[in-house]
Amino acid sequence: MREYLVVFEWIGSNYSAYVPDLPGCITTGKTLEETEVNIKEAIALYLDTLKADGTPIPEPTTKGRPVSVAA
Repeated sequence: MREYLVVFEWIGSNYSAYVPDLPGCITTGKTLEETEVNIKEAIALYLDTLKADGTPIPEPTTKGRPVSVAA
């Protein structure tokens, strides 16, 4: 099992999500919960496509955490 970092963004009318370690693996949703379900499906399809093509599956390398700053 691999664990990839997913970035969720509110883009004004819905959410988008992408996986930095899987270029082009993106999705959207009306809610954060819907977007999370969608990105899990997108990741699964992305990895299935790589396997079918005989392409190695990238190891997760991107890390993330919140950083507090004075504003």
